[in-house]
Formats: sequence, C-alpha cells, structure tokens
Amino acid sequence: MTIKEQLKKILIEGLNIEDMMPEEIEDDAPLFGEGLGLDSLDAVELVVLLEKHFGVEVKDLEEGREAFQTINTMVDFIKERSNR
Repeated sequence: MTIKEQLKKILIEGLNIEDMMPEEIEDDAPLFGEGLGLDSLDAVELVVLLEKHFGVEVKDLEEGREAFQTINTMVDFIKERSNR
C-alpha cells in the first residue's frame, strides 16, 4: 500500500467520514472547505493521526496549513519529514 492509499484510508477511518471510499478522494482536491469539507477540529485530528501513523510532527499552524491542502501536499510533507 502506498503512502497516499494509506493516508486516504486513515483519513476516512480516523475522521469518521461516512459513505466515502479511499479511492473517491481526489489527490489534488482541497481537503477543507468545498473539497472534502474538513474543519478546524479535523485539522487537530490530522495532526494527531500523522504523528500516530507516520511519526511526523506538525510544529505550528502555518506548517499545517501548507501541508493539509490536498492529499498530494500531505504525502509530500510526510515524505519530507520521514527523510530527516
């Protein structure tokens, strides 16, 4: 399973997104607002999920804002942080 596939599965399970399959989440669709519809509470959950499943820390709000734009930006963030 790729990081992208794993991340989509974790998002659905961790955020309790109902009636959606991992393959239905578009790689470049916005995660917040009109895209997947996540909110600020979900962002806090994302920080916890990234650390739990990938050992990656989000140190501040600005870093999270950039990383949590799309699935692709999250995967890039995970890969970048995993290599440190």
